[in-house]
Amino acid sequence: MGISPDAAASAGQLSAELLGAMAYGELSAFGRLSLDSRYAPTLHDRSVLAKIAVGAYGNFALLSDRLSEMGVDPEHAMLPFQRSFDHFHERTNPGDWFESVMKAYVIDTVSSDFYRAVSMFLDPTTQRFVKRVASPDQATEVLRVLLRRALADDPRLASRLALWGRRLVGEALTQAQRVGMEHPLLGPVLKSGGDARAEVRSLTSELARKHALRMTGLGLTA
Repeated sequence: MGISPDAAASAGQLSAELLGAMAYGELSAFGRLSLDSRYAPTLHDRSVLAKIAVGAYGNFALLSDRLSEMGVDPEHAMLPFQRSFDHFHERTNPGDWFESVMKAYVIDTVSSDFYRAVSMFLDPTTQRFVKRVASPDQATEVLRVLLRRALADDPRLASRLALWGRRLVGEALTQAQRVGMEHPLLGPVLKSGGDARAEVRSLTSELARKHALRMTGLGLTA
């Protein structure tokens, strides 16, 4: 049985929305990481965060190119997400280097989990592309190592970073719920008869579970 034109159009719109959200997220990460590198205690640490920022811009370029190939204006695809993403970052402005690294790690991992989960409702080609861009990479491991080193050097950071991590994931999950409900990424169009709100709640619970495991791996209380 073939796919109706309306269904194909809806699937294309959903893919464009997901890639638009990812693209703005990567563009935001580039700017944020570039600025946050000013907190770095050493030039080496500053260069590490700058390199991660460059990687975020590379992902943004990949996503922009993919949207253009789909016949979608990248700027048009990103605009619906600009305000909510910017407000999120305003609410979670780090106070120092350690909070900057924790924020980069939490947002990188939670957003990657979110985007990969949402992509499973889309076509196989989009799934593969999202997995390529959003899968944990060397930058994720570098951030984890930086955090473990900081915690080993100063155990007193543990309580502060644990609290900061809880705030970050709370804000991130609220953001994920907002994106899921304001944009039809998980709606009935994708899952016939499905309850979009229930799907979003289930997804955010899974995101929280994975985050807790990562925090435990750092020796922090989630």
